Amino acid sequence: MADLEHDVQFEQSGNRGRFFINLGGGQEAEMTFLDRDGTFVVDHTGVPKPFEGKGIALELVKAGVQYAREHDKKIEPVCPYVVMQFKRHKDWDDIAA
Repeated sequence: MADLEHDVQFEQSGNRGRFFINLGGGQEAEMTFLDRDGTFVVDHTGVPKPFEGKGIALELVKAGVQYAREHDKKIEPVCPYVVMQFKRHKDWDDIAA
């Protein structure tokens, strides 16, 4: 995904999915969601402790926003971190559910 420092990957099986970054050494950062009729209900964002504070969680959210725009989806933030980011980024209101 463009404009991101890390290679953010996407996977979905049924109505569950995630955006994730392989950080090496078997560690991953992820943002998980439930796909409810085209709305991604984002319920968790996690970054391993050694990688916290480096903007990785924000990269995951930005990748989700980009994906939602490109695939005509909406995002309903439930994870507190994602709720906070949506409040900070009013330019994401177009994809907020």
